Amino acid sequence: MEGISMFRRQWLLATCASLALAGCATYTDVGSSNVAATTGTETAVLSGEAQIADLIQRMSLERKVAQLVQPDIASITPADVEKYRFGSVLNGGNSGPNGNDLAPAQEWLALADAFWEASTKPLPNGEPAIPTIWGTDAVHGHANIPGATIFPHNIGLGATGDPDLIRRIGAATATEIEVTGIDWTFAPTVAVARDDRWGRTYESYSEDPEIVAAMGVAMVEGLQGKPGSADFLGEGRVIATAKHFFGDGGTEQGVDQGDVNGDIEDLKAVHVSPYPPAIEAGLGSVMASFNSINGQKMHGNKALLTDLLRGEMGFDGLVVGDWNGHGQIKGCTNTDCPQALLAGLDVYMVPEDWKGLYETLVKQVRDGTIPMARVDEAVARVLRIKQRAGILDGEVKPSLRANAGRWDKLGFAPHRAVAREAVAKSMVLLKNNGVLPLKENARITVAGSAADSIAQQSGGWTLTWQGGGELTNDDFPGATSILRGLFEVGLSVNAKVTLSPDGTASADEADVAIVVFGEEPYAEFVGDRKDLAFRDEEGLALLRKFKAEGIPTVAVFLSGRPMWVNRELNIADAFVAAWLPGSEGAGVADVLFGKAPASGRLSFSWPADCNGKPLNGPDGALFPVGSGRDLTDTSALATLSEECSALTAGGQSDWFAAGRLIEGVRALSKGTELPDLRGSAGGVVARGIDRNAQEDARLIQFGPGTALDLSGPQGAGGYRITYSVNQRPAGPVVLASGGSTLDVTQELSVAEGKGWREMVLTPNCLAKLSNSLTIRSDAPFAIQISSIAREQMDDDAGCSF
Repeated sequence: MEGISMFRRQWLLATCASLALAGCATYTDVGSSNVAATTGTETAVLSGEAQIADLIQRMSLERKVAQLVQPDIASITPADVEKYRFGSVLNGGNSGPNGNDLAPAQEWLALADAFWEASTKPLPNGEPAIPTIWGTDAVHGHANIPGATIFPHNIGLGATGDPDLIRRIGAATATEIEVTGIDWTFAPTVAVARDDRWGRTYESYSEDPEIVAAMGVAMVEGLQGKPGSADFLGEGRVIATAKHFFGDGGTEQGVDQGDVNGDIEDLKAVHVSPYPPAIEAGLGSVMASFNSINGQKMHGNKALLTDLLRGEMGFDGLVVGDWNGHGQIKGCTNTDCPQALLAGLDVYMVPEDWKGLYETLVKQVRDGTIPMARVDEAVARVLRIKQRAGILDGEVKPSLRANAGRWDKLGFAPHRAVAREAVAKSMVLLKNNGVLPLKENARITVAGSAADSIAQQSGGWTLTWQGGGELTNDDFPGATSILRGLFEVGLSVNAKVTLSPDGTASADEADVAIVVFGEEPYAEFVGDRKDLAFRDEEGLALLRKFKAEGIPTVAVFLSGRPMWVNRELNIADAFVAAWLPGSEGAGVADVLFGKAPASGRLSFSWPADCNGKPLNGPDGALFPVGSGRDLTDTSALATLSEECSALTAGGQSDWFAAGRLIEGVRALSKGTELPDLRGSAGGVVARGIDRNAQEDARLIQFGPGTALDLSGPQGAGGYRITYSVNQRPAGPVVLASGGSTLDVTQELSVAEGKGWREMVLTPNCLAKLSNSLTIRSDAPFAIQISSIAREQMDDDAGCSF
């Protein structure tokens, strides 16, 4: 084809396109920018949009719908992919090849081959066989894979203030993704976290949208390359996803998947602003957010997914849903939701219920519920991103591609060097009485259970969804704990570093003590908090113990957000916010020993008190955005208040605890008592279930139009209820107290499948809160409850779920 003139090429394209519409074209393969087509005696090449249009014209409805359905690898086999020809698959945070989320990299690549081979087997009747692509949550390195480089989470990267570093991290991550044959990452998160109680705060670069925008663009460019460059979506690059569009960081009280409310233009100014620059940088995909905007779920919001994202912002990539996010739309289920496609979603992320959704979508296109034009539009977007990534180019199977199977590039030394640099640049020094930098020849005692825990220093989304758990350092080959990093760097300056797990040391044995402590790993809603008080006192006790021995101390605090740690700040001689540094703990040691400057600066406001209310700016901040010391700044930090109402909350009276109703508390349904919240009455059935001990909780099942009435001794304060919902309500659920009512259907729907949560009810949502509380359900519904208490709360305390 190289010898064909441009005029001749255009003529052949036009001829071929017209003949294809008449069903006269035959193809040898799906091609990409160069697809061979024969039209009698002539051969033409289809490229760009012509290729996409032709492929769609030759696809059956079933194959088109399959392009829009994305199952999880834990619920499908290569045989399923061969039968249905899904356009993409994903691995969730706890999914791995052969049911093993700790499977070695070789098994990931083998499964990528199996899916590709299944999707590319020839189809009858000349229908094109289109390769599937695989998406993964490589949110801080390819951290699902044992041995991969794990970079600091975004909150730490935001503190570096270094977009070029972020580009290098993106490029390193893309290469390691390619090693395992995967094409697509669900990163970067460009949420602007505005309430640090949110369990995903660490996935945000900053509370400042400008910082988020700059870092988001850098990560997109690192993952994909720059548009127009020779390597854009080429070797060493993968498809990027900006998420979650939009408002995920702005929910009321930081409740994950909750409500975002306010003037739409004001919300856009904060939460949409990172997206246009990312789109300009060639962004391949956008993930729709779980949350609602002014009461409407984003997965079903056409005004925002289509009119705003497509019309105003000009995004031409694909929009992928989040984990069953379409099922949260009013009137939808996981297997039945035409509303999402009609609103602008292109790919349904439906991990387990894929077959039911697939069948429903096919029926809904056939009966006209979904126009074929909308299906074709969504399929075109899927094909377009595959085309740009070379997936339609007759590309070989994953194991034969660039970087695939290069196990030496997984945890590659140059990548680890970039990660170590990022760790050092993310450290924010908040206090230093002169104990830092650590001296040569110093005797250093290290304490704290987090000091030698790579799992804790890496946080959530690391090997498993929640991270931590049963993971040990052996699960992180090639990684370096903070303790090991201190040993290694200390050796270079003749420092003697010893571990004292329980803090046993005297001034005669140690010149300085380093205490490493912080939050346990978590991800998403599991990390939601009601306040920002740091409660674990292991680090505080160790700091006090060393203080009593006259040993200067350095506090190294691991966390996914700024927290109220005034007690620790007061007692420590130096305090470092280390965030969640990942696999290269030596980067922490580089700063403590002065091998690298303390250049990190806060990208989030640090709270002066513990209540956790949104803090975005200097008012009420102990340390505002931009704060941080260099190692020469030894100015004194004023003594901080250690009062925290969240730690000393009084006036609590249990109503239901340890599997029984407290004396004076009654549970009734239609006037019939349920003694000890057990039995059946008025269409309500309550039975004992095990949470932490035998029958210490209750499963309460409501029939249609039934209610449970709870009442107790006269008192003041709000209600705190620990509960769990396995399946969303099928109809309205309303709470009532003292004549006030509150519809909680949406809140309980959001709680579906998220385990045990706390519901806090105050006069802010039930104005006439009294010593009686009614739960009423219009349809069959079940809720698990492990505790109910009345509790004194601040006058302005908000309700939360």
